[in-house]
Amino acid sequence: MTIENASSFFAWDVSSYLALFLVIAFTIVFVDALFGGNSSAKIDQQKKKSFIGKWFYFVCFLRFNKSEKYLHRPKLVQWSAEFYPVLLLVFLLRGFVVEPFRIPSNSMMPTLLTGDFILVSKFDYGISLPVLNKKIVEFKKPERGDVVVFRYPNYEKNSDYKGADFIKRVVGLPGDVISYSSDHLRVNEEKIAYQDLGTYQGVESGVQMTGFTHKREQLDNNPHDILLDPERHSQSTPELRVPAGHYFVMGDNRARSSDSRFWGFVPEEYIIGKAFGIWMHYDDSLKLDRVGGFD
Repeated sequence: MTIENASSFFAWDVSSYLALFLVIAFTIVFVDALFGGNSSAKIDQQKKKSFIGKWFYFVCFLRFNKSEKYLHRPKLVQWSAEFYPVLLLVFLLRGFVVEPFRIPSNSMMPTLLTGDFILVSKFDYGISLPVLNKKIVEFKKPERGDVVVFRYPNYEKNSDYKGADFIKRVVGLPGDVISYSSDHLRVNEEKIAYQDLGTYQGVESGVQMTGFTHKREQLDNNPHDILLDPERHSQSTPELRVPAGHYFVMGDNRARSSDSRFWGFVPEEYIIGKAFGIWMHYDDSLKLDRVGGFD
């Protein structure tokens, strides 16, 4: 499956609702500034500023100068003006710098556990427009071994997964020939090496993975740990070539991951960012030793 069959990237999420509030708040205060009380006095004040300066200040703070207050305006105008600057800052940080996500499942064990709160860089691969995720400046492409958050392409048009964000590891780049059989990954006909790390001891909601085989997969310059079910091989995939503009992704917990082996490739346009750190963990309990982990 490729992007031609994918559902739309757009979905109502936190960024979308923030954008909607910002547009509504801007409209409310702008209309009030034009038609509200003391409009002539406001116009006189505006003339004292440069055109660019006053509008930049208004876009940031919904006011034309620092002394302007909304104490005598309707509550709707007051609330719009007061909340706007803070939510604008949150929107810009989430849209262009870093966005938080929570790991909802065990598919990325042992690297990431259910309940890990992670940070995702929005600028590692380039600068994209928030909400639409349209890239306007590109810095580099995802590499093999990168852990990425992406909008699930939802090729099967399942309403339960509309707008869902997934996290997986990139194992195949555009043009790569990928195969996975008997729990061995091959990239461009080269069998990836594995280091045996023994038996895994699960914790919290991942305790069911206790006894799984713990290995290190030597994938290019991004070696990483994976889990394998000792009682059965995980889903295999025949040899296939990754289409241009797409990536083949897999979870580190190979027997407990829904990934490209099942539903197809990830379009580059659907990649939200690169995951890089854990800032909090809470599953059955708060675990401070998880904070700062994950590369």
